[in-house]
Amino acid sequence: MIPMTLGEIADRINGRLVLVEGASADDVIRGVSDTDSRNIGPGNIFFAKPGEATDGHLFAPKAVENGAALAVVERELALTIPQIVVEDVVLSLGQLATEVVERVRGLGRMRVIAVTGSNGKTTTKNLLKAIFERQGNVVAPIASFNNEVGAPTTFLQVNEETDTLIAEMGASKVGEIRYLTDMARPDIGIVLMVGLAHAGEFGGIDMIEKAKSEMIEALTEDGIAVLNADDPRVARMASKAPGEIVWFGRGEDAQVRATDVAVSQDGTTFTLHAPGNEPIEVVFPVIGEHHVMNALAAAAAAHAAGVAMTEVVEALTQVTRAERWRMEVLTREPITVINDAYNANPNSMAAALRTLAQIARPGQRTVAVLGQMSELGEQSVAEHDKLGELAVRLGVSQTVVIGRDARPLYLAAVAQGSWDNEATFAEDADDALEFLRGYLQPGDLVLVKSSNSAGLRFLGDRLGDYVKGTLA
Repeated sequence: MIPMTLGEIADRINGRLVLVEGASADDVIRGVSDTDSRNIGPGNIFFAKPGEATDGHLFAPKAVENGAALAVVERELALTIPQIVVEDVVLSLGQLATEVVERVRGLGRMRVIAVTGSNGKTTTKNLLKAIFERQGNVVAPIASFNNEVGAPTTFLQVNEETDTLIAEMGASKVGEIRYLTDMARPDIGIVLMVGLAHAGEFGGIDMIEKAKSEMIEALTEDGIAVLNADDPRVARMASKAPGEIVWFGRGEDAQVRATDVAVSQDGTTFTLHAPGNEPIEVVFPVIGEHHVMNALAAAAAAHAAGVAMTEVVEALTQVTRAERWRMEVLTREPITVINDAYNANPNSMAAALRTLAQIARPGQRTVAVLGQMSELGEQSVAEHDKLGELAVRLGVSQTVVIGRDARPLYLAAVAQGSWDNEATFAEDADDALEFLRGYLQPGDLVLVKSSNSAGLRFLGDRLGDYVKGTLA
């Protein structure tokens, strides 16, 4: 974060500054963490965010203990550090982030690249980070910091030395991406795809399309829209782009595209085509054909920013995983365990299942350990049904479905033809692990996939530990 005085911060977030003995409105703050008191470091600002389960104000003393220099609160507390009392802590977090980004942008050095889409945001963000770190100083989100708290927390990390800010922008309703783009004002805006993620909260895919298009509407005439030419809903956003468009995709109409895609358990290879460049062979260590689109999106954004494709390819070849718990290979011998259970929606779940079938070697047993896809609303049963049918059509050797909310997936698999004990239902992760310990054998290929809320990423880790400790 750029240095700001207590008085400047209070003015920008419309708060009441409460000083303590020895403190002054001219005291300078140079650091910020987030709304979790456990992450606070010396000299940081602590934002006491009220939450559904608990209240950040309760953890303010711990933040002070960890070295916080300022607390932003909604009610005055008995603390030994200065406080700024505001009406809404989350809104104040955004206001401060807006100020910091504006000041850094005013120096004329920093570009902002923002990415949204129903799938692939975090993977694309990581690929962008790998590419642009070769060009200079980069600020990018950790994990999936892409909402009204995580995104501005990331934005506050920029300073006078930042060359590129990479912003991941998620949403669960119309207006949320606009809220974030108003803070960051992207120079390059990427839309990956429009799918059914959060469909229950949005109220349908048409509203999801409207929300994602806010990324393109936020661009200025000098801004560049990076759009998926293969997704009709994304392609329609071209009419909203005020300036240049760079298209990516698998089709011949895309400016940045991939051909000769081949997927294995060791990763993905493809030929990259980009304007002004000869075709380049890419050895991409990330598993899954669907991740090729994320690589193309990152390459297209880099092309728009003037980065040489040789630099892009070199960066892509060194990214070994999409992200923690995203197509992460935990073990390869004697059983291959792939943990992809950080998040899930119908598109990403189907892509993961197809990858499982695609990378299996001849005669190799495949095991899909699947949990609930959350936030689908009235479409939940139908979408789980489709995946159960897909697992059978793909010839998955064993489908293990976990949790009552995912049970329609199991029932659909049985109805579609998994009659010979090829589908198993488990009430919880412990039951599933017990079954898998008895079922798995050397040579198997296992995929663990679910929404974050189902918690199966931890089951994937336990399964990996079991293979390493017992079967290695």
